[in-house]
This record gives sequence, C-alpha cells and structure tokens, in this order.
Amino acid sequence: MFIQTQATNDPDVLAFIPGGEVLPDGPLAFNAPEEAGRSPLAMRLFELEEVRSVQLNPDSIEVTKAPNAEWLTLKPHLLAAIMQHFTTNQPILETRQAGGDGDAADDELGAAELDPETLPEPESDQPQHLIDQVKELIDTRIHPAVSQTGGNVAFHSFVGGTVNLKLEGQAFALLEQINYMLQHYVPEVEAVQDYKDAIPKPGLQTPTGRTVKDILDNRINPAVAAHGGHISLIDVRGNRVYLRLEGGCQGCGMADVTLKQGVEAEIKRNCPEIEEILDVTDHASGSNPYFQPGKGGGGASPVA
Repeated sequence: MFIQTQATNDPDVLAFIPGGEVLPDGPLAFNAPEEAGRSPLAMRLFELEEVRSVQLNPDSIEVTKAPNAEWLTLKPHLLAAIMQHFTTNQPILETRQAGGDGDAADDELGAAELDPETLPEPESDQPQHLIDQVKELIDTRIHPAVSQTGGNVAFHSFVGGTVNLKLEGQAFALLEQINYMLQHYVPEVEAVQDYKDAIPKPGLQTPTGRTVKDILDNRINPAVAAHGGHISLIDVRGNRVYLRLEGGCQGCGMADVTLKQGVEAEIKRNCPEIEEILDVTDHASGSNPYFQPGKGGGGASPVA
C-alpha cells in the first residue's frame, strides 16, 4: 500500500491519500473522539492526542492537528495507523456496533510501536573524549560529503563499540564507507548502524525474525544499495513483517512493485509462515527518491 500526503491551505490540516476509495459518500467530519464511534479509522486516529479532527473524503483522509503539534513527529504515527486500518480490512464506517472481541486489537501493531521515536533509545556509555572525536568526524567530514548526495547523517549515541547514527536518504547507501572512516580514525569503534536498529524489538529475536533479517542483509539490501536504497526490518509480529524503505527506495514510484514482486516474494519463499509484508514508509518525505548511481556502477564514494 502506498499512502501519500498532501498539504492544504491550513498548516494544521494534512491530507492522507491511500490511493484508493475511502468514503464515496463523503465528506464526513468527526470533531471529537466521542463522535467517531461508528468509524474504526477515525477512532484509531483519535488515539493520538494531538489529533483534533478527522474528515473522511471520497479518496482521502484529512487530519487536523493541535496547533502546537509538529507534523514531523505526528505524521509517522498517522501513516502507521492508516496503514494498519486498511491492512486489517476493517470498514471505514460500521453500520452496527462492533462486538466485544478483543483478539484483533491484541494482534495489531499500533503506530506507537512502529515508530522508533516512541521506544526506549540507547544512551551513550563511552568516554566523552571518544564521543567528541566521533562527533567531530561526522560534523567536519562525513556530514558534508553525505549532504552532497541529498542525504543526512547525525550522531545519536555511542554504546559499547557501536556508533548509532540518525541516517536519512542516501546516507543509508554510504553506511559502509561511514563505518570504514570512523573505524579508521577512532579504533574503539567496532560497528556503525542506524539508531533504529539499536532499539529492542522482540519480534526480531524469533527464528522468523532472524531469517527475515538475514534475507534483507545478505540478499536484498546489497542489490537495492546499488540504487542508493535500503530496506530496514522494523518488526515481526505473528504472521506479519513490517518494513521501512529508506534512501533511494523512499518515495520511489516503483517502491510498491519492488516490495511486492521482489522483497515479499523472497521473504515468503523462505518463511512460509509470513502472510503479510507491510510497508510503513513515509514515501512523501523521500529526500532524493530517484537517485541514479554514476555510470559504471556508482563511481567513487563521496565519503573519503
């Protein structure tokens, strides 16, 4: 599923376009949670306290946020909530009160669980002089080079021997070079990763989770890296795999085809217990979705 966002004339209102029918007889507005009882989708969105109103249109969902809320932090939660609603095949409007079966709710992976910003993050435990060395390298050498490709990188934490970074856009495709540079100048660095990979996710420790991660790391990501892309495994819950497309994959018009024909087929072939592959990417914010590597396989790395 490919959900796009569109700004409106009101900076506190954002339209979410799922690429299909929402409410043919719309618009229908809900201005408070107590008004949304017959709409499972609106009720799900009102679970986010920053949401002030929800309007269901024929082909979009308009959400009004609190004036002091930021779309940067709220939008990923809304995208995950809308994605979850449509993938569970719930109706937009119920014609009668839903029953009391709580199994479906227990099985759902809520937006907050999908968003690393809401989970416990690693905190640095290394000496300050090592942290300062890493930060200086990032600020003076790595970030300027990565920004030339349309990406972004920032220090997050230094835990054990692992440096956790906040990566955006093409930075994912340059992770190997970033790792090499940091290890070269700071020998205490043993590994470099995106900080989201350091957040504990119980589903990734299951046999299925480890198999899916191995497929992504060793078969799929080496291929998509040639196009400046990266696919992160967010979690595995029951028979569902949650992925985020990053770098050149984020916002790419072929992302849905790649996910369905390539990634999903490979995962299901090796993990027959998996029934759904869910994309929780915010494709609308892709910083450089159509990155093309240089002729001859990509050319020299900008991180050197």
